[in-house]
Parts: sequence; C-alpha cells; structure tokens
Amino acid sequence: MANIKDVARQAGVSIGTVSHVINNTVPVRGVTRDRVLEAVKELDYHPNSVARSLQSRRTNTISLVLPTTERNLEEHSYLSELLAGIMDESRHHSFDLLLSASCPETEELSIYRRMVRGKRVDGCIITCTKENDERIVYFLEEDMPFVAFGRSNEEWDFPYVDVDGKAGVHQGVRYLIELGHRRIGFMGLPSELMCSRHRLEGYHAALEEEGLPFDSSLVTEGKASQAGGYHAMKKLLDVEPSPTAIMTSSDLMALGAMKAASEKGLSVGGDISIVGFDDIQLASNYHPPLTTIRQPTYKIGVMLCHMLIQLIRGEKLSERQIILQPELIVRGSCARKR
Repeated sequence: MANIKDVARQAGVSIGTVSHVINNTVPVRGVTRDRVLEAVKELDYHPNSVARSLQSRRTNTISLVLPTTERNLEEHSYLSELLAGIMDESRHHSFDLLLSASCPETEELSIYRRMVRGKRVDGCIITCTKENDERIVYFLEEDMPFVAFGRSNEEWDFPYVDVDGKAGVHQGVRYLIELGHRRIGFMGLPSELMCSRHRLEGYHAALEEEGLPFDSSLVTEGKASQAGGYHAMKKLLDVEPSPTAIMTSSDLMALGAMKAASEKGLSVGGDISIVGFDDIQLASNYHPPLTTIRQPTYKIGVMLCHMLIQLIRGEKLSERQIILQPELIVRGSCARKR
C-alpha cells in the first residue's frame, strides 16, 4: 500500500505539501495541487484516518440529527437538497457526515450529548430551531463548535444561516393582494418553531400595509406536510365568508391544501389561489404548478457546513449570522380574484 512518502516522491514535492493538499490546511498552488492529486489517484493512496485523528485530536466528522417527524419523512426533496449541500461541502474538505435520526423528537438532544461526550464528532449542525432552544444552550455551555439553520433567542450570540421568512411571506401575500384578493388565509407552522413566528409576522405586515383587517379565523397552523395542509385547508374553507386565497408556510402544506380545495369543487388557480414556501422539486411538476417562495436550500447546506468546518479549524468567520433573501416564483396556482 502506498504511503504519503510515495505520493510526495511521485509528485516531486515535500511530504508537508502532500499533507496540506489532502487536509486543506494551507492553500497550495493549482499546478502543484493537481500534481499531488494525480499522484494520489495513480497510487490509490488512502490516508490513515485513525493516525490523522490521533495526531490532530480531531475525528474530521460532523453530525446532523434529523427528527423523524411527518415533515421530515415526506419532505424528501427539501431535505435531500439540504443534505446534498452539506455532504458536497464536507467531502470537499475531507470531512465525514454522521447522520442520525431521533424518534420521538425529544431524543434529539440526548443523541447530540452522546456524540459530544464520546468525542465522536468535531462539530454539529442543527435545524428547526426554537426560541430558547435547549440544543443551542447545551452547545454553548460545552463550547462545542456548531452552526444552526435558523434563529433563536435574540440575546444569544451563535453562528447561524437563516432565510428571511418574514420577507418571503410578505412577498407572497402582497402578490395575492395585487391579484385583488382581500380574504387571504394563512397556514402557519407549529408555533414553537422560530420560523413560524417570522412567517406570521410577514402575513401581518402585508395586511397592515394595505389597510386590510386581521381576522384570526383566517389563520391556522399545522405540520409541514401534505396531511397538515389538507386538514388546515378544510378548516379555512369552513370559515364564512371563506378565503379566496391562501398563503402557506411550506410547499407540502400547499399541496395538501390544493387537494382539499379540489375535493370541495374549487379550481386552484381559478376559484382559489394558493402560495407555497420552499420551492421543492414537486412544486413545479404539480397540477397546476405551484406559485411559491423559493429558498436556496442547497446553498444553505453548503454554507452551514463551510462555517462549521471553519469553526472546527479555529478560523474566524467573515459572517457569523447570515440571513438570505427568498424569491417569489410565480406559477399557475394563483389568479386574479373572480
């Protein structure tokens, strides 16, 4: 089996240069880097991960725990985009991703504790943040590198990437208002999630700007799943007078709402307009195609992983708290009010 000395000899460089290329510790010029990588490939060289971890006192492994809720099981395309971004970036830096599932959701923190206490990982990524999130409290107390997808308590200083959910829902509701709708329902996510609060704020802000009254009977919440959207839509359609348009907090909720509307004899994009949030792959292939708020899910995965690896390596982040702007994608599920 080839070793690092063989690679250095084949590439005509020092052992240190080979180490820098393999571990991404110091930038190496393109031509030299390519020569080292070619030698690695030709010699079929595989670094001794155990020796490397003992020397650096790192495992070169990061973790992500996914709650196996209905949302996670159904929202496969959304999660696959996020995971693809994380995995591609971790592979680029020669890190492994330890992916675990918690069921029920209360087990999530205990899984992270086992990983941290057992020194199985160098850092963690968390999703679906809540206000006063106990996972964030734990990582801050343990001084463990972590990055969150989402905000939490505004007084806490921790690294995160988030999407401006308030701005996204505001765009969607304003678009419905421009189409002439005045009775606009809103489907929120479970209230304990921070993103649920932000999206509801966007709904309030858009109504207030247009001088439209807030009607609590037009607001409901549910799981970010087709079933959650289906049941929420049935409640909204029982309101008198019923809404002519619906702003939802996820594409899956929107697809469930479309099913409930069709069962009621309503044509989506005709009798009633529906807007989603996420822009999952299924959104553009549904009938009618779903108008939605797009968030750059793959990019978020890359950013989360890159920030975490920087923290693990003791590098200073250029930005510790990043909020990305979403984009309104107009398709066939919305129309002017009849």
